[in-house]
Amino acid sequence: MIYLDNAATSLVKPAEVGREMLRAMQTCASPGRGGHRAAMRASELVFRCREKAAALFHVPEPENVVFTMNATHALNIAVNSLVSPGMRVLISGYEHNAVTRPLKKAGAEILTACSPLFDEEACLHAFGEQIDRAGLVVCTMVSNVFGFILPIHRIAALCRDRHIPLIVDASQAAGTLDVDFAGLGAAFLAMPGHKGLFGPQGTGLLLCEESGIPLIAGGSGSDSILQEMPDYLPDRHEAGTHNVPGIAGLLAGMTYVEQRTPAAILEEERALLRCAADGLSDVKGVELFCGPQETQSGVLSFRMRGMDCDEAARRLSEQGICLRSGLHCAPLAHRSAETLETGTIRASFSPFLTREEILRFCAAVREMSCGMR
Repeated sequence: MIYLDNAATSLVKPAEVGREMLRAMQTCASPGRGGHRAAMRASELVFRCREKAAALFHVPEPENVVFTMNATHALNIAVNSLVSPGMRVLISGYEHNAVTRPLKKAGAEILTACSPLFDEEACLHAFGEQIDRAGLVVCTMVSNVFGFILPIHRIAALCRDRHIPLIVDASQAAGTLDVDFAGLGAAFLAMPGHKGLFGPQGTGLLLCEESGIPLIAGGSGSDSILQEMPDYLPDRHEAGTHNVPGIAGLLAGMTYVEQRTPAAILEEERALLRCAADGLSDVKGVELFCGPQETQSGVLSFRMRGMDCDEAARRLSEQGICLRSGLHCAPLAHRSAETLETGTIRASFSPFLTREEILRFCAAVREMSCGMR
């Protein structure tokens, strides 16, 4: 199998992730639910993971790191905390449904900073034109469809200058880009654990500058006499039993990222992307969506003229090549890139892939293209 769907979930992970998950299942109880050894071991593990995330993403205090089920859960907390019905919210033209659907549910009036694909200056200009009309900005760091790296630090500066709160979606950035929470000055920053951080599914992080409004309520292991959620982080957003094995796996994944460094991982993924782009560039009927290297992460979308994207992905899947096709839960991004009617086929890379696997993928696409003539 050649797994090229890492933008959805990283399937191949460091061996330590599974080992630490199993160890936690066998030795850890629930943090904050007792003073016995198994509960205390769980509490220590959870805190170490908070500390690791705080160090990796420049969060002033570990307590400002909240564990969630995934990035969607984290984004819902952030939107629920800041958006009121009728509020004007400015978003990029590359947002995922994990942003747009919660905003619609909250009754926001959505303004979109539309810009062409891989054009940082146009993107920044589009934000600058509309930001004074907005009460909140929500922006992804990287498009999940095209790997387009948005100029998030410059967008954040526009927000800071106008004292407009910012929510950042780092789903496709965590683990490969420098995610500097303190430097961005965002109110909230959301990320999954199961993509570039190599943790298991069912894990995510919300980095919080403010306490926010709880999305769900329940036991927190603290202040049990209160019938409202605690007013302090992280307890305010962590109702119920923690996913301790998942957190153990996430800690192992983040440790791997820290040791390898996000910059080194990004360079490796870009090298694989360049290999794939070179291998497909002369294949008749293949349309690649590539930008300048500095504007694109390890995600490459393409279309095949004369073949439906879902059908092409299905045929490649029969050869053991795992890709994602369609709209990728991001119709807004496809509208921006003028691919909404067809969708795309997405290849997303990982440091656990090899150049030989990429060349085999390219050969399979080439062979399929020849069979269409």
